[in-house]
Amino acid sequence: MPIARVQSFAFAGIEAVPVEVQVQISNGLPAFLIVGLADKAVGEARERVRAALTAMGLALPPKRVLINLAPADLQKEGSHFDLAIALAVLAAMDVLPRDEVAGYAALGELSLDGSVNPVAGVLPAAMGASARDLGLICAQSQGGEAAWAGRIEVLATPDLLSLVNHFKGIQVLSPPAPAGVAEAGRVPDLIDVKGMETAKRALEIAAAGAHSMLLIGPPGAGKSMLAARLPGLLPDLSASEALEVSTIHSIAGLLPGGRLVKRPPFREPHHSASQAAIVGGGPRARPGEVSLAHRGVLFLDEMPELPRQSLEALRAPIETGRTTVARAAGHFTYPARFQLIAAMNPCRCGYLGDPIRQCRRAPRCGEEYMGKISGPMLDRIDLAVEVRSVAASEIARAPAGESSCTVATRIACSRARQHRRQDGLCNAEATPDQFPVSEEARALSEQAADRMQLSARGYTRLLRVSRTIADLDDVDTVQRQHVAEALGYRHRAVVRG
Repeated sequence: MPIARVQSFAFAGIEAVPVEVQVQISNGLPAFLIVGLADKAVGEARERVRAALTAMGLALPPKRVLINLAPADLQKEGSHFDLAIALAVLAAMDVLPRDEVAGYAALGELSLDGSVNPVAGVLPAAMGASARDLGLICAQSQGGEAAWAGRIEVLATPDLLSLVNHFKGIQVLSPPAPAGVAEAGRVPDLIDVKGMETAKRALEIAAAGAHSMLLIGPPGAGKSMLAARLPGLLPDLSASEALEVSTIHSIAGLLPGGRLVKRPPFREPHHSASQAAIVGGGPRARPGEVSLAHRGVLFLDEMPELPRQSLEALRAPIETGRTTVARAAGHFTYPARFQLIAAMNPCRCGYLGDPIRQCRRAPRCGEEYMGKISGPMLDRIDLAVEVRSVAASEIARAPAGESSCTVATRIACSRARQHRRQDGLCNAEATPDQFPVSEEARALSEQAADRMQLSARGYTRLLRVSRTIADLDDVDTVQRQHVAEALGYRHRAVVRG
């Protein structure tokens, strides 16, 4: 018996792996079998497909219907194979033309009434289909998402019957237009922050160079308030970055309306989040917070309260810009080039060093609390800033500071200088040999590295921060004063550690 074929995709990280759905209808006892290392959700597709065909007034032939998902040694997960299985069955029943259906990839979950529901991963699937000169069939609500893949024929259908009528020429499914750009959420303005000049300066440096930063201060000092204003200082994503970030969010099912993500993401997981939630994993190896924050910000409030295992798992993604989830079925790699912003109290009670409310267990309380963060993790922090509480009288009399728009303009100019000099890399990703350093600045940095016993990583990060300060000053060569300011932030990290 001839075999009907329809393409679909499985997902390994953000890569869409082609899967061919093969259907053979042969003589024998009536049966509906799915083979090819399918999980429970895929196995249940036979009941959804059967019900959808019944809703159209069709019935499976009283024969042996065999569905093979090739390659057979690749794990198949998710309900998005429903639509491809249904189309291949209809082609095997000669309801649809086999040659035409074979030119499409299909993703969609079927309801019992035959309607096609949205699924995760349509954008990377559309890109995979485009690379293989295939069209894509998906749910009507995700047509705009698939259209972002460029030159690709997209059939966005509300239900299975409409799709059958389209292939038969009874009706035409109009090609969808790209869904547009996701609206940026409201971000609080930096102008609302009174005082805290050192912390605001450090925030600007961190935003300009995409540096990691640790804010240390008592409860209510304004650590979270500062971090919440960081997204308003960052420039928009480039076209390639927006497509990459949107692909990750599509895999995670977090691309509402299929609209492209143009602003850097800002993720703030709770400190009780598990390791799988932070770096990715789980039963189906989904992207974690570090990947959802790709090209954006990962904010960890109360950093020492995170489980030690979750915190230490951040070390590799910070260095490599990616995270790998190992499973028996394979290894899945997700991009994770994020900017880490963390906040913590100086001790468990929060009042170590406070002139008004003294910590009763000082200094041991602070030492034990800081001890929850390992030395290698602290070594990956570029800037450590002590945030002190601002008195009410100072808040009332403090002059208005700069707005987020004003600071963001300087940061955009700094980022442009970095990208021109370093082939699109921010300073946090660059190597010191990519930017010039004066002899005086180099001598100071080497002396400080010896005196403070900085690791090679710490020394490199010191030069990167110095380079960002020079960029904000619109200076081509890193000078001694730039290194001196960067040392101020590095010194705080060493003393606290």
